[in-house]
Amino acid sequence: MTMVHPHALWLFAVPVLLLALYVWRELRHRRPHMRVSMIAPWMTGRSRLYSILRHIPFALSIAALCLLVVALARPRSETELVTTEAEGIDIVFAMDVSSSMLARDFEPNRLEAAKQIAVEFISKRTSDRMGITLFAGESYTLCPMTTDKTTLVDMMSSIQVGLIDDGTAIGNGLATAINALQGSDAVSKVVILLTDGVNNTGEITPEMAAEICGDRSIKVYTIGVGSNGMAAYPVMTPWGEEYRMMPVEIDEAVLKKIASATGGEYFRATDNTKLSFIFDEIDRLEKTRVLMTDRSIHYDEMFPKLGLLAMLLLLGACLLRMLFFKATP
Repeated sequence: MTMVHPHALWLFAVPVLLLALYVWRELRHRRPHMRVSMIAPWMTGRSRLYSILRHIPFALSIAALCLLVVALARPRSETELVTTEAEGIDIVFAMDVSSSMLARDFEPNRLEAAKQIAVEFISKRTSDRMGITLFAGESYTLCPMTTDKTTLVDMMSSIQVGLIDDGTAIGNGLATAINALQGSDAVSKVVILLTDGVNNTGEITPEMAAEICGDRSIKVYTIGVGSNGMAAYPVMTPWGEEYRMMPVEIDEAVLKKIASATGGEYFRATDNTKLSFIFDEIDRLEKTRVLMTDRSIHYDEMFPKLGLLAMLLLLGACLLRMLFFKATP
């Protein structure tokens, strides 16, 4: 809180002088008194309580005067308002949900690790529209482009293996992401494609989808998910699901071609820490463009409230004098 006219606070000398004058007059005009052995004087005269309460109107008047002095100093609180205009980026997550994403070379598995880190990425991007597409043997859009971060996080968290026929249709997954960006007028359009396998099905090849992305100025960041060497993959047996050590196969050559053809980059994630670092790097590379930052200060004036309160106190003092303390000398 600041005072526009702090020099007005010197006027506090007035209520201080009035208070000193009032006390001096009270001490000067004190009536003589004596102790008696009966209650009769209190039955006919004013009570001690009355002699104390008669000072209330003056106290209210002094309080009102003090409030008026503060109001004249014009106190006000300051709030800085910052308004930022930005050009957001349209981002689509193309997530592989084939059964191999349950491999346990990540904690707790590849899919859950990718979901958790993607949720953190979404929370950082306040000005961007985002969508989610899924692919395995087929592909579809799980969440259309939106700025509703709560919906995005809920949708990302709900992703499971088994929603689509098994397989790895990277080309179809990328094509579905392109459709999700259809009609986008964003300055920058980005697809984050995450997979752990080799394209083995689908009507559209990864190279064909990458060419379409290049024509439409869509940048693709490809992420190969899987440790080097062997990993524990889920395998269905007559006795149920088991995990067996199998070689990790990621078509890095195709993923690099997609990234290169669209102006993006290829990343290899071998564990949770590396995957988190990759999303941080993409966040750094795709910064939202700030167009303008407007700073202004909002003042909340307090003198109207103080003036009103002072008037109420003065009114209370006048009413008390007229109704209860009329005979008070």
